[in-house]
Formats: sequence, C-alpha cells, structure tokens
Amino acid sequence: MFQPLPIFVGLRYSLAREHGFFVSFITWVSLLGVALGVAILIVVLSVMNGLGSELRDRLLSVSAHASLNAGGGAIVDWRRRIEQLKGAPELVGAAPFLDTDAMLSRPPAMSGAIVRGIDPGLETGVSSIADAMRQGRLSDLGAGQNRIILGQMLAYQLEVGVGDTVTVMTPGVAAPSASTPGAGKNGGAIVPILREFTVAGIFEVGLQEHDSSLALINLEDAQALRGLSGPTGIRLKFDDVLKAPALARSAAGRLDPRLQLRDWTQDNEAYFRAIRIEKTMMALILMLIVAVAVFNIAATLVMVVSDKRTDIAILRTLGLSPRGVLAVFMTQGVFIGWIGTAIGVALGVAIALHVPFLEQALNLHIMDPDVYYISTVPSETRSSDVLVIALAALVLTLVATIYPALQAAKTQPAEALRYE
Repeated sequence: MFQPLPIFVGLRYSLAREHGFFVSFITWVSLLGVALGVAILIVVLSVMNGLGSELRDRLLSVSAHASLNAGGGAIVDWRRRIEQLKGAPELVGAAPFLDTDAMLSRPPAMSGAIVRGIDPGLETGVSSIADAMRQGRLSDLGAGQNRIILGQMLAYQLEVGVGDTVTVMTPGVAAPSASTPGAGKNGGAIVPILREFTVAGIFEVGLQEHDSSLALINLEDAQALRGLSGPTGIRLKFDDVLKAPALARSAAGRLDPRLQLRDWTQDNEAYFRAIRIEKTMMALILMLIVAVAVFNIAATLVMVVSDKRTDIAILRTLGLSPRGVLAVFMTQGVFIGWIGTAIGVALGVAIALHVPFLEQALNLHIMDPDVYYISTVPSETRSSDVLVIALAALVLTLVATIYPALQAAKTQPAEALRYE
C-alpha cells in the first residue's frame, strides 16, 4: 500500500467492482461523456482554426501584410523608399500600388470595381496573384499598353474573356468654368475619364470580395488615370504573417513618419472578429457536453457516498480525519474525470490531425468542390487550444467532486454505525 492513504483508498473505490449496476453504469457514462465532449471540442476548434487560416491566406493572396499610405497623395520617390526598407527584419518584399474606384463596362454589362495599379515585377514579392491566374500572365501588364487583369466573377459579370476590351470610367475634374454646371470644390466640373483596356488575364482567388471587384493594371496606366506622379502607397510582406503588425511598425520607422501604416489585422478586422466570436460561442456551447458529463460524476459520487457510509465510519474510527475522507472521494471523482479527459484529448487530437485522410477513407464530401472554393475540410490543431480544453475539463471535474466529498466528510461514525 502506498501513501498517502486517502489517495490509495480513493483509487481502490474507483477500481472496485462491487458497486451496483446503476452506479457503475453512470460512472462509465460519465467517463465516456467527458471523453466525447473533449474530443468533439478539440476537433471542432481545430476545423475552425483551419477555416480561419484558409480565409486569412485567401484574403492575403492579393493583399499585403501591411501597407504604407500617403493619405491620398502620391509617393513620388517610392523607389528610394523601397530601397530604405531593404534590410528590415523578416521583410520579404515591398511593392507600390495605386487604388482607384472605377466603373467597368462592356455593353450591355456594367460593374463597379477597384482598379489597382501595380508594378508586375515587384508585385510577385508581396502577393500570390500570379499563382491565382487562371488565364494570362502578370507580366502581360506592360506599361502604356492599356492592359487589364480581371477577377473571375468580375469577368463573368462583364461577359468578357482574354482579348476582349472593357471601358474603365473614373471620376475627373475639368478646368474651372463659370458656365459649367456641377462644379466641384475646386471650381472645376466633375467629369468622367474614359479609357479602353484590353483584358490580358483572369485570376481567381476564391473570395468574392476580390474575384468580383478587383482589377489590376500597370502602375503607370493607373497614374495616368488618376493624374498622379506616383503610387499612393507601398505594400509590405513579411516571413511571418502573425508577426507582421509588429514587424511593419519596425520597418515603418525607417521611413517618413507622415506615411500612414495599416496592417492586415486592421484591413480585415471585421472578418476575424466574426471568426473569434463564432469560435468562442462554439467552444462555450460544446463545453456544455463536458459539463453534463461532470454533473453525472457528481451524481455518481453522491450515490457512492450513500453506499459507503459504513466504510466512511470505519475509516473515521480508525483515525482518518474529515479532510482525509474529503480527499478520498475527490480522488475518486478526479480519477474518473481525468481518465475521460486523457482519452478525449488523445481521440480528439488523432481525429483533428487526420481530418482530410478520414474524409477520403470514408468517402465523405463535407465541402462539395462544386459549391465551395475548398474541397477538403481544413484542420489546424493548436497546442494552446488542446491545453485550455484539457485544463477546463479537469477543473470542472475537480469542482464537481467538492459537494459529494464534503457530504462524505460530514458523516458521523456513530450515526453511520448505529443500525449496522
């Protein structure tokens, strides 16, 4: 017999077979309930992590980790700025850009879009747009050639393909005139600027926000549309996307402090806030499965305390303190809960790490590739999530043992043995 005695007795009670059928059944149900709840929670959170990472990768496929903006004005010396950025910690690439709100048309279709001017040579260093090209090449955007690359859905809305022409219409300001109606703030009339572009390629990122509203042209063509002498911002990419906000602040310190810094967490804040809220609510809901199993453990211990009143009285008579009795039954409850948690963690991690394999083995198509942009369920198991889930289950188990154990500790030997 090993010490301490309360733990030894508690483990003997847990492993004993003389319990009634109902008590044993509830014990097994409790253990399996904890295991099932923990496993489901790990799998669901891993899948949600995978979906979040997939969304982040698609959002950043044509966007950058961070951007430096001139507040609507042009960065004339942008080449020198990019040279100054070289050597910044973990900086992979930097490229200029110029975004313009425009209306694209090819009669009878018309659609609003963001026309982004880029430098094809530098763009591949900050985004994976070249990998998303379904037709054409990014290098086809030659300066002064009036070529444009459209998102898949935008091209579908305009009913155009590679080689067709589209009209790009942007707002402009004419020279001031007293007889011209609709004068702008500077005294000039607001008039549209029209220019014909030839479709040089089509890309598909897999997000409607990009595929249906983004068009790419050469930076010099974009400057001509806006009447600017340079890009309005510089986009940055780093080795680690999760460290990008801090790294971007460090890199921005090398440049003019008047440039405005924005990182991907600010640009896509609404998306990721929604994912965090959904993940939190899902975790709380699924934790109820563990809570129900924990209540079963408490009910089991209450019945065991009632069944073991004589044993408790004998232990007290032999000198075991009320605190020792408390430890006996807390040990029994914690043993059941911890075994269930261990089984749940092992099962949950095993399933979460092999979700794509299980889909193939069971011939399941949870996400139909004809409907969704991803064909398999992504899964990303994080050790921090597993640790939090396991600790939460263990704490709930420990809390559930307190009341039955206190009731056992209050047992008076004389009262328990009176009718024995």
